[in-house]
Amino acid sequence: MPTQADVMEKIVALCRRRGFIFGSSEIYGGIGGFWDYGPLGTELKRNIKDAWWNDCVRNPPPGPNGIEYQMVGVDCSIIMNPKVWEASGHVGGFKDPMISCRQERCKKLFRADKLFIIGFYDQADIDDAEPVIEEAQGIATRDRQEANTLIQSLPHSHIPRFMKTLEADTPEDAVSQVPFDSLSHSVRRQFRGNPCPACWRLDRPLPPSWPPARCPICGGELTEARAFNLMFETHAGALQDSSSKVYLRPETAQGIFVNFPNVVKTSRVRLPFGIAQIGKAFRNEINPRNYTFRSREFEQYEIEFFCHPSEAAMWYEYWRDLRHKWYVDLGLRSDKLRLRDHEANELAHYAESCADVEYDFPFGLSELEGIANRTDFDLKAHIEKSGKDLSYFDDQRKERYVPYVIEPSGGVDRSVLAFITEAYTMDEDRASPEFMNFHPRLAPIKAAVFPLVAKDGLPEIAEPVYREIKKHVPCQYEAKQSIGKRYARMDEAGTPFCFTVDGQTKEDDTLTVRDRNDASQIRIDKSRCVEYLRDRLGL
Repeated sequence: MPTQADVMEKIVALCRRRGFIFGSSEIYGGIGGFWDYGPLGTELKRNIKDAWWNDCVRNPPPGPNGIEYQMVGVDCSIIMNPKVWEASGHVGGFKDPMISCRQERCKKLFRADKLFIIGFYDQADIDDAEPVIEEAQGIATRDRQEANTLIQSLPHSHIPRFMKTLEADTPEDAVSQVPFDSLSHSVRRQFRGNPCPACWRLDRPLPPSWPPARCPICGGELTEARAFNLMFETHAGALQDSSSKVYLRPETAQGIFVNFPNVVKTSRVRLPFGIAQIGKAFRNEINPRNYTFRSREFEQYEIEFFCHPSEAAMWYEYWRDLRHKWYVDLGLRSDKLRLRDHEANELAHYAESCADVEYDFPFGLSELEGIANRTDFDLKAHIEKSGKDLSYFDDQRKERYVPYVIEPSGGVDRSVLAFITEAYTMDEDRASPEFMNFHPRLAPIKAAVFPLVAKDGLPEIAEPVYREIKKHVPCQYEAKQSIGKRYARMDEAGTPFCFTVDGQTKEDDTLTVRDRNDASQIRIDKSRCVEYLRDRLGL
């Protein structure tokens, strides 16, 4: 039975082999936290964004109680006036506390909250280990890859504690009692001399001797904690000084907020209405990880939905449920998808309510999209910083107010990875056991046309069929190699249907249609190919 780590390795290998995703600038050794989409990945990502734009902006369903509302789009610049990020709180608060090793040959950098784990367990009372193990089990399901990384770097001194607590004779026995199927084979092999997985992460008060005095990698002296800004800095203009410093945006939302009055004045929209945007954002992550899930350059699709404060709760519930349903409708139908409402102690200081659409990747349960009632926090912050009036006069209510905002904010790259993970299917009974079961709207290639052999007049019949189909949907034509290998390539690309011209086609004008999911085949008249695709793909 393959582990979750094995499944992830197979998905990554298929994405590389079939041209979904490549590491950025690979010929120079790559660069951490940046990824390139290949031909199939580009089409898949575009299809996901197009589906989002159509379903949320161009043709959204009616609101609560059948209320019609307007949605418009913007495309804001990546670099904005730095005062935008001062008003939003990013310049002052978008930071992680970091600690580094002073040893010249090490210089390892640690998140302070991660290093805290080590400091805590150097002093922990052994009787306190049992509840911590239970807590760690839940954490590992959310962030397995991070856990795998940490287990290899924590100090050896924890082992006797946990062996005794778990009444284990060996370290392997201790870890076997904690059911983390995410541990890779290499980690299990290396476990001798490493700590129990219960050390992975804690949310507890700092121990008295915080921070730890020594680097867990080399034993060197550590620095004090320093704030590390997650925003990428650059300069605009000829001079590079403090007056020219600007930032690559860490989110797309603020461009919408500062353009709120422009949209109201130019588009004649009336509350309730939404402003949508798809665009790049950048965060200088300390530890980009989990393939494309957490990277330094990523793409978001985001809506800021403006409404009267008294209706915010109603619209929040509408968008929360609608956004969850969207993922289900596009194929995330397994029990790996869930909608989770935040507890009160999880909410951001400006949020009245929030929910996450989460997906259980092989590396753990992780957020695809957050839906939040942000109240009037953002507009008021920009009113205060800019001195401009961003309030709205409601003709219907004869009232001026600062609208509340409901924000569905999703990660495009995270969605791509979720749809790839859900689509990845193994069937050992097939000649080629891997195929990608994409929803038809998302499949990068909708159809393929093959002559059974590249002779006997079959290409001359197949090529016109191909040219007709590609007028309507993305289609590929291929005449080389065996028909089995061609089917396998299309299966791995997620192509729903393949049309094969063979000897019988010359006799009765029928060809074979092969279904990707069950490999079944039927014959139809070659003139019906487009009609067949329209019926099956919902075009």
